[in-house]
Amino acid sequence: MSSSDSNELLYQIALTLLPGIGDVNARKLVAYTGSPEAVFREKKASLLKIPGMGQITAELIQSNRTVVDRAAREIEFISKYGIRTSFFTEKSYPERLKHCTDSPVLIYYLGNMEFNSPNVISVVGTRRASEYGKDICRKLIAGLKELGVLVISGLAYGIDTCAHKSALDEGLKTVGVLAHGLDRIYPPLNFNLSQRMLEQGGLVTEFMSETNPDRENFPKRNRIIAGLADATIVIEAGARGGALITADIANSYNRDVFAVPGRLSDPMSEGCNHLIKTNRAALVQSAADILYIMGWDKKALKKEPVQRKLFVQLQPDEEAVVKLLEETGECSMDKICFSTGIQNSKVAAALLNLEFEGIVKSLPGKIYRLS
Repeated sequence: MSSSDSNELLYQIALTLLPGIGDVNARKLVAYTGSPEAVFREKKASLLKIPGMGQITAELIQSNRTVVDRAAREIEFISKYGIRTSFFTEKSYPERLKHCTDSPVLIYYLGNMEFNSPNVISVVGTRRASEYGKDICRKLIAGLKELGVLVISGLAYGIDTCAHKSALDEGLKTVGVLAHGLDRIYPPLNFNLSQRMLEQGGLVTEFMSETNPDRENFPKRNRIIAGLADATIVIEAGARGGALITADIANSYNRDVFAVPGRLSDPMSEGCNHLIKTNRAALVQSAADILYIMGWDKKALKKEPVQRKLFVQLQPDEEAVVKLLEETGECSMDKICFSTGIQNSKVAAALLNLEFEGIVKSLPGKIYRLS
């Protein structure tokens, strides 16, 4: 790491350590000052001119210099263990996460994975998974093997562990999102699993070293699980818990949510059944349901493109996509979802129909433009 890169990273880390700032305000500070380093060098009078920055916040930024020293120690740690980082303004920052307004401004990660894989799913569920839930989890992931999906989960007991192991067994890459720093693994029994994942996927977190897996960190972790994926699959969940939080966050990001139904008398299916009942998740019985709803059906995607037709009657979702592509030229699928406010599956269906009509052309990396 060059001295200039190290200095830039120093202030990126320090920015995340300012108490009471948060990810949304951190973005605002960088936007108005120009860089994380400029935030710390800005005069108090200038900070007060930034919308939402009051007297207390400005004084906190000016006086809290210990965060820079802590950031320096963190750079030593990540350099020693080969940990990579990505700031929200950098090209390396995951594209899907970039379009989530409350996503972490900085992430730390280890392993061998590509965050911008064409097809990404997150799998969540109860820590007290039944054999039924584990069996469904294995079958769903096996059914998505042909697409080479990237599987995201939280490395917790139960469904998370099953999802990671199933992905590894199927030769798929899988990423665990942690609620603590990369200097430890929680739960400890998943240490060996995490080492396998480093070779066939990886680990990612927004938390620096020496951060304990405290209870309040898990809901924050869940927004990354939802934000990194095209769709979230809930397999067994009680009436309350982290899996439902992740599903709600995914819905707020206009990402698709699927839930596996269960018996009415089963407490571990209560959450899934309620998601389906309240139209906050699509019912899924097999991988084919996911492929169809997401527009990932291989047979459909293999159809030959046709010459662009004139005077085609477009549906509202298709009109919105075409209008955006007219304005931008080229656009990623995630940006289309973010800009139009349309769910991932609906955008996928609209793009597929537009391709059949010869109106839109698909480029590598889930990029689209008008034909």
